[in-house]
Amino acid sequence: MKDQIITNKILNWYDINKRSLPWRKKTSSKKKQYYTLVSEFMLQQTQVATVIPYFNRFIKNIPDLETLASFDNKKLFKLWEGLGYYSRVKNLKKAAQIIIKDFNKKLPDNFLNLKSLPGIGDYTASAISAIVFNKPLIPLDGNIERVLKRYLYLKKENQIQKKNLIEQKKVFGISKRSSDYAQALMELGALVCKPNNPFCNQCPISKKCKSFKLQDFALTKISKKNKEKYFLLKVYKKNNKYLLIKNTKFNFLRNFNIFPMQELINPRNFNQNLNFKMSNMNMKIKVERNEVSSPIPFSNWIDPKKLKNYTLPTFTKKIVNYLESYQ
Repeated sequence: MKDQIITNKILNWYDINKRSLPWRKKTSSKKKQYYTLVSEFMLQQTQVATVIPYFNRFIKNIPDLETLASFDNKKLFKLWEGLGYYSRVKNLKKAAQIIIKDFNKKLPDNFLNLKSLPGIGDYTASAISAIVFNKPLIPLDGNIERVLKRYLYLKKENQIQKKNLIEQKKVFGISKRSSDYAQALMELGALVCKPNNPFCNQCPISKKCKSFKLQDFALTKISKKNKEKYFLLKVYKKNNKYLLIKNTKFNFLRNFNIFPMQELINPRNFNQNLNFKMSNMNMKIKVERNEVSSPIPFSNWIDPKKLKNYTLPTFTKKIVNYLESYQ
């Protein structure tokens, strides 16, 4: 009964306050499946406000699953440019091809079948199952985690481990409106239970929230330290153009054009020029300028004044901008 009261309060709040998002438009079942699939891939590690214009442009150019499955890679990466984490769009296309081939052009409504698709893990499978197929699942994204941690006042590191949060989320109960309920919890975290300075006066469940009672809204984070890795980046310039190579060596940005690079293990006297944060590492980069003495395989030359004309990862563009600033 208590669970149902919480559920109803959150749904009533959502019905009044939900945002109008392009992937939430009322449309056919087929389009809803496709829009949800695309938006969930885009929203992995990217905020809603950033995703909206990219989603609209993507759908305008690639309106359905069939078009995506056969879409030219160069044009596809260009549409994705700026969102980063290009493995997402590669997996999205692969997933589309598998859905067409193995699932009769429809998203599978089975959780395990969804998880078998490239780029789809527990969270994305839960989100699609709930949003598209109205399954009684609560996808545990950052927004819902935050609401849960504050509602139950989970502070200790063992309490905020993913395994425990999955167990504790049952406090939110379930609803026959599972699609709306999953999105309502996400929305509650995004709009009200913000990381800093939450709007508790607008929260439909604040009276039962332990953090609100204690007026302690600080969130404990699991201590996680990314590995530091060192790279020597080799710059070749000729006729005011930079040489790039197709990356077949490193797992990050694989098959994209990057500057020639070499990983250094525990270097001494490393004079760092640049620092980049990837999802799983901090990249310390030393720039070395070189002369071209012989042809380099899988290479091409780019004009720094025409960066917009190239399909390049943000990583490469930032390095070009750095080099142009410190010639």
